[in-house]
Amino acid sequence: MVQSIDKANYTVTDLDRLAQDLNRDGICVIRGLFDKKLIEEWAQAFEKLFRERQNQPGGLAPREVARYYLTFPWVPPFANELVFANPTILGILDRVFFQEYVMVQLGADIPVQGSNYQETHRDFRPLFSDQIVTPLYALAVNFPLVEVTEENGPFQMARGTHLLSREEGLGKIASGEIPMESFYMQPGDAIVRSPLALHRGSPNRTAQPRPMVVMGYVMHWLHTAKVDLTVPRDYYESLPEKVRQLLRCQVVEQLPKEKVETYINFKY
Repeated sequence: MVQSIDKANYTVTDLDRLAQDLNRDGICVIRGLFDKKLIEEWAQAFEKLFRERQNQPGGLAPREVARYYLTFPWVPPFANELVFANPTILGILDRVFFQEYVMVQLGADIPVQGSNYQETHRDFRPLFSDQIVTPLYALAVNFPLVEVTEENGPFQMARGTHLLSREEGLGKIASGEIPMESFYMQPGDAIVRSPLALHRGSPNRTAQPRPMVVMGYVMHWLHTAKVDLTVPRDYYESLPEKVRQLLRCQVVEQLPKEKVETYINFKY
C-alpha cells in the first residue's frame, strides 16, 4: 500500500487560510494533497469493486439517471488512516469544528455516461431554521480518482450559500448574483465543503465513470442514520486510541460479503 500521503506539506498559515475559505465560502480546495500513486491504487481497487457491485442486487444506490453511490468496504487500500485521518484534513477540521467530531462516511459518488444535472440541493437541513445561520456542524471531504474535467461531471457549488436561506440562495443563483461554479480537479486534489452550501452534480458525457470519494465528518452529537461505517475488529484494534475515537463505526468480526446500499434520499 502506498504510504506517501501529505506531500503538499501545508503550513499553519496555509491551514488557517483554508479554514477561513471554508468558513466564508463553504468550501476550500487543497491542491496536491495526496500522492498520485495512492490515487492510482484506489482507482484500480474502485474499478474492480464497481464492477462487482453492478452485478449485485442493491450493490449500488441509484442517484437519479446514470448516477450511483457506493460505500467502500473497510479494507485496503480504502482503510488507510493516513487518508481518513490525514493531518492536513484534520488540521482544517480542528479549526472549524468547535466540539469533538467523528467520521461517519466513506463512499463514492459516480456519474456515468447518460447522467444529467442534479437538482440544486443541500445534503443536510439547517440545525433550526433558515432564519438562523447554521454553524459548520457537518463537512464532506471529496477527492477524485480520475481527473475531473468539464466533460466528465464536475461537482458544482455556489459559494457562500451555506450562510443563506435556501430560497435566498436559489434566488441569487437564478439571478446570476452567485454563480454555480464547477470545480475541476487533478488526481491528488481534495476539497472540504459544507453540505449546506447549494450544489449539484453535472453530466458525465464520457464513456468512463467519474468516481468522487466522499468522507463525511460530523459533530459528535449528530445522528447520521443514512450512512454507516462497518470496520473489522482486527483493523479497528490495530489503530491508535485517538484514531479509534475519530470513527463512529460498527465493529464486526468479519465484513459482510455483499453490501446493500441504503443511502439514497440525500437532497434537501
